[in-house]
Amino acid sequence: MKAFLFLPTLIFLTTHLAAQSFMMNPYGCKDARLLNGKWNAIVDLYCRGEAMKMYENRQPKTDTEFVEYSFKNGLRLDVPGDFNSQVPELKYYEGNVWYQRTFEATRTANHHQFLYFAGVSYQAAVWLNGKEIGRHEGGFTPFQFDVTNELLDGTNDLVVLVNNTRRVDGIPAMNFDWWNYGGILRDVFFINRPEIHVRDYKIQLKPGHQDLITGHLQIQGAREPQTVCLQIPELGINESLKTDANGLADFEIKSKPQLWEPTAPKVYATTVAVGSDTVSDEIGFREIKVDGTRILLNGKPVFLKGINFHEEIPQRLGRAYSDADASMIISEVKALGCNFIRTAHYPQNERIVRTAEKLGLMIWEEIPLWQGIEFSNPVILNKAQNMLKEMVYRDKNRAGIIIWSIANETSPSDYRDQVLTDLVKLTHSLDPTRLVGAAFDNVGYNKEAGTFTLKDKLSEAVDVVGVNKYLGWYQPFPMAPEKIRWQVAPQKPLIMTEFGCEALYGVHGSADTAHSWSEDYQENIYQKNYTMFENIPNLVGTSPWVLFDFRSPTRCHPQNQEGWNRKGLVSDKGQRKKAWWVVKKFYDNR
Repeated sequence: MKAFLFLPTLIFLTTHLAAQSFMMNPYGCKDARLLNGKWNAIVDLYCRGEAMKMYENRQPKTDTEFVEYSFKNGLRLDVPGDFNSQVPELKYYEGNVWYQRTFEATRTANHHQFLYFAGVSYQAAVWLNGKEIGRHEGGFTPFQFDVTNELLDGTNDLVVLVNNTRRVDGIPAMNFDWWNYGGILRDVFFINRPEIHVRDYKIQLKPGHQDLITGHLQIQGAREPQTVCLQIPELGINESLKTDANGLADFEIKSKPQLWEPTAPKVYATTVAVGSDTVSDEIGFREIKVDGTRILLNGKPVFLKGINFHEEIPQRLGRAYSDADASMIISEVKALGCNFIRTAHYPQNERIVRTAEKLGLMIWEEIPLWQGIEFSNPVILNKAQNMLKEMVYRDKNRAGIIIWSIANETSPSDYRDQVLTDLVKLTHSLDPTRLVGAAFDNVGYNKEAGTFTLKDKLSEAVDVVGVNKYLGWYQPFPMAPEKIRWQVAPQKPLIMTEFGCEALYGVHGSADTAHSWSEDYQENIYQKNYTMFENIPNLVGTSPWVLFDFRSPTRCHPQNQEGWNRKGLVSDKGQRKKAWWVVKKFYDNR
């Protein structure tokens, strides 16, 4: 089943996104109320809902009036949650689903009210009390709308139209090697703030200094300069800062915090306050930079012992969204001996990111510029820039994030090279305190020299090069692993961002036969890869693909896949395969 949402023009989208480029942190705001729970829903198979004005949620006013839809006494869906896993008939559904609920609110003088969505896949249109308040495109980054003028004193009616149809001009586009989950996938907040309130803050170490905390505080709603208080009690910081005419206060404070690192992931209780408004956070401080072919964390070389995973709970066949989900995933990451994760191939929910940071995991976070993107389409750069800004904005204060990634497995072309090079420049301008990377799958092999090389202009623009190479699965090892040489981005740090193969848990057979789908073959492939890695001089980390088996409709082998990508080190039932122990041993010995 497919359906198509009638979209506003790109001009509308970009204007609206620009207007909400500052978004508050609802997880640290005392005036934020979750609107999670059971929502009413209508599946709009033929996309007739907007023409029927379902957003008005009309009720018959007379005995003879007829309304040809109703949110009452019908489908109920959990928010957060994907609709595909909640209703069997919607398992493969791509199209329109309408969500509706009411909530109580009190209009407060000299206050502003907001609706904040942590993630809706893929497109969202939002109405409050029958009035459209905005639209958003992108399934993995947050958005918010000011609803002060639309809010009623008492019961308010909230309607959200969601569409997850894959699009040629979408990001990602048509080619998914994961489940295209649709719905309101992450938390929804109603936020009530004083007219003058904290809108944004960036608090980090100054690049090149481990004893200077720098950043900015952004105030909203003030008509004249305000005094803003920044407090980090454990560091003895209690600074009163004066904003300028635009509500902005830059600062630089002499302080020497305990630096965040995997073995001691120290974070500090931090508050920013103006007038009656206070926002709280837990912020860590660390320095990350490149020195030749090395990555330095707090001035010391670090080897990234990583793993990829999807934002999915395989046992539930659905998207991960809760603190419990985050704990389940991250506990398996830690058991494997990791100090690094790659949240492929999109920004995962904030509960996962924060849980990982608190447990000492460094993070590679990526926007979903994946295979099949139409870089020649002029709207792609605009959409990618919006997604990048929303990702960086949300997580700029997370010490765990050390690498922003702008793409995965994209094919070189003049259009692609220009778009992605522009994104690298934009990322550096938005956040000069972190590294910028991308993952490449176009590494070539020189048979005469027995060497892998990479010729790609984009590799010259990024700080860190990631390589996805499935030797032993999509391509045979060209010679004995110990004889293979790598000359890929030889002057830069290299991470093996993906490698591995599929295996069905409980299947045993030849360790040398791929079509056995055996744990023994997967175990052997991992051992060969780690042997080969010893001869990569600029290798600074590995990140196997993937932690858990995950759902993918493109995986059609009737006996061994049945809609699952079986490259997991752990099965969809939570059972560890033999290769898990190979990775564990490798990481324990680093």
